[in-house]
Amino acid sequence: MVAYSFTNTHGIRQIRKSATLGGAFVAAAVLMASPAIAADRGYAVTVYGGYRGAGSFTDANTDQRLKLESNGAVSFALDLPYDEARQYQIFVSEQRTNLALDTAASAGGSNRLSMDIYYLHFGGTFFWDGQAGQGAYIVGGLGATLFNPGQGYKSELYPSINVGFGYQWPLGNTFAVRAEARGYGTLVNSSSGVFCSGGCVVSIKGDSIGQGELMLGLSARF
Repeated sequence: MVAYSFTNTHGIRQIRKSATLGGAFVAAAVLMASPAIAADRGYAVTVYGGYRGAGSFTDANTDQRLKLESNGAVSFALDLPYDEARQYQIFVSEQRTNLALDTAASAGGSNRLSMDIYYLHFGGTFFWDGQAGQGAYIVGGLGATLFNPGQGYKSELYPSINVGFGYQWPLGNTFAVRAEARGYGTLVNSSSGVFCSGGCVVSIKGDSIGQGELMLGLSARF
């Protein structure tokens, strides 16, 4: 049986502050690196828009799948030079979606919990053609996923990974277009209550939650 509880909004304010740390970190990295950026033009900033496929939790009491709705996502990547074909990458992403709490909600009903999902990953890219910034590449990273539910519920933070591939088309010396497909895996490994703050939204079981995304980005090299 799925249970609900409501608390004050202080927890949400704290989580929203925490969720901005990833973006602040990236912005600070850009500012600190700016002298080197101007020197070797080996850095790049990319803003993505994407459509992320769902994922789901499993109710430990009923074995019912509680689906995350597919929805749009916004991402930001900072690429730092490693060698001619490889780059380090700091990747931050946000998706605002809903968790369907029963079968009726999965079919479009109202029994849903708003859910913001944030990824912060550190990894890199490798370009097959041997020159960073053009052609086909693979990408990946390790970090964390923050599930931030609405209505005063407690957030949950888990380790996660992303892997993907893409293609980059240069538009002159500075700008480029990127098309990517990424998969995300979050390690949950739980059979207990989650999103609990005086009471639990749901008791889950399972090892991981997976999501997939198609992305289109505009990259600026410096």
